[in-house]
Amino acid sequence: MDLPAITAHRIIPVVVLDRADRADGLARALVAGGLPVAEVTFRTDAAAESIAAMAARGDLLVGAGTVLAVEQVHRALAAGASFIVSPGYSQAVVDECLGLGVPVLPGVATATDMTAAVTSGLSTVKFFPAAALGGPATIRALSGPFPGVRFVPTGGIAADTVGQYLALDRVPAVGGSWMVPTGLVDAGEFDRVTGLVAEAVDTVRALRPGPGRNDPSETKRGE
Repeated sequence: MDLPAITAHRIIPVVVLDRADRADGLARALVAGGLPVAEVTFRTDAAAESIAAMAARGDLLVGAGTVLAVEQVHRALAAGASFIVSPGYSQAVVDECLGLGVPVLPGVATATDMTAAVTSGLSTVKFFPAAALGGPATIRALSGPFPGVRFVPTGGIAADTVGQYLALDRVPAVGGSWMVPTGLVDAGEFDRVTGLVAEAVDTVRALRPGPGRNDPSETKRGE
């Protein structure tokens, strides 16, 4: 599994599952809505079991998010996770994933984080929390001194702002939870989730093509 496959749909749903018995229904909703990928956060006791249930289906890519320690990397992979996502930059987590050949998206928020990622050989990182850190403007600013790096912004992105991020040449995909609200998932209202997922997919399809454009504002080098 590689990062292009994970970012191919341009949205990575960020899922918080408090109940593992909701995992299969959520997976069905994602697939039915046209978005067969999910980042299941390791914030709840149900995370590992939920990842296992979703991964066992075989019809969507499942990763583990909010991974803070090497021990969680191993638990996530044992459950069936195909990729690892962290909210911040942990060198130990990055090194473990690279050593195991597992795709990893560590969170970055500063040029210092970016330097550590580049030094480790990474070319795609998670930018978090995106909205609180200045959103697209900050991504443009960081793109200058780090011309070979792509960003997957997550945090505070909504249906009415996703296009601002995906319009950036350096953004292959975004992470978001607006199409998988915890309230609907906990209530088992998966038809409504399917509708929100389909709307998100339609929004992305209506945007201009993804990475590969030539946007001078994003490729100009900074200091």
